[in-house]
Amino acid sequence: MAKKKKGLLLSLTVASSIMLAAGCSSDSTGGSGDSGKADGLPAVGATIYKFDDNFMSYVRRAMEDSAKDQANLMLNDSQNDQAKQIEQVDTLIAKGAKSLAINLVDPKAAQTVIDKAKAKDLPVIFFNKEPDAAVMNGYDKAYYVGTTSSESGVIQGELIAKQWEANEAAWDKNGDGKIQYVLLKGEPGHPDAEARTKYAIDTVKGIGIETEELAMDTGMWDATKATEKMDAWLAKYSDQIEFVIANNDGMALGAIASLEKAGYFSGDKFMPVVGVDAIPEALDMIENGKMVGTVLNDAQNQGKATVQLAVNAANGKDVLDGTEWELDEAKAVRVPYVEVTKDNIDVGKNAYK
Repeated sequence: MAKKKKGLLLSLTVASSIMLAAGCSSDSTGGSGDSGKADGLPAVGATIYKFDDNFMSYVRRAMEDSAKDQANLMLNDSQNDQAKQIEQVDTLIAKGAKSLAINLVDPKAAQTVIDKAKAKDLPVIFFNKEPDAAVMNGYDKAYYVGTTSSESGVIQGELIAKQWEANEAAWDKNGDGKIQYVLLKGEPGHPDAEARTKYAIDTVKGIGIETEELAMDTGMWDATKATEKMDAWLAKYSDQIEFVIANNDGMALGAIASLEKAGYFSGDKFMPVVGVDAIPEALDMIENGKMVGTVLNDAQNQGKATVQLAVNAANGKDVLDGTEWELDEAKAVRVPYVEVTKDNIDVGKNAYK
């Protein structure tokens, strides 16, 4: 297990895709032409599953900042299309990438990416969506940057329990001592979605608070889908709902949009909502009293670590050289989660400076 000294300052020369709000986006394999080392900088080929994901947009910004003057970052928007992403990997390899940084559309596609990288002896840094351990173990130049998925669920569950215990008299609408909740789940099968869903509720129960699930459905990490789900749940369950739990802040924001339409957060009509990520938009909602808390998923450090490992790999160095990170037994850098409420809002704000 190697230890990080101080981080290299890494930032970027990027040619990235220009996103259109309507969902049409062009992808880019920019920058270096066919040379693996343009202007003396190593070429790092990178993909993000979709640029317009709330959280990943901040990871992307951190990657671009960290690559400046350190790498020619050829960054692509895979537009939530796994076939497109595989084509992008082929193009990046053909354009001379010396390492790959891949945020998979579908974690099950990791083996295909590894097979392509292995054929060219290229290191691969997967980030944010973790491949199966067996796949990672099959290639000695595969690494991962992300989090411990269960940790976010545990912390969110502790947050829910603390907030409920402090406000039970006002929030327990039917006085039965149980939390009647609805839950907006991320992408089915995604490790974070599954772990956050399980561990948030298990943690609340473990603390000794009874729960009752009124509804749970996927919002696919998407605010608009979450608004649609919340609209339907409010129509069906109305005042029976006592808590809204979301696997990420994007869906929490979508739920809040629905709740506002129904008259919540006005007068004394309130609904506790929690998310995960601590994106700036969610921090604004916490400050405005429309979210009770979230869990910091550190986009800045995830983007920074991804680029640091990828640059070291592209330069033929140990991936941890000159960094402060450690690898665990799964060849993974784990960036810790942190609870964020109104009381420590600056923790979230400082992560996005």
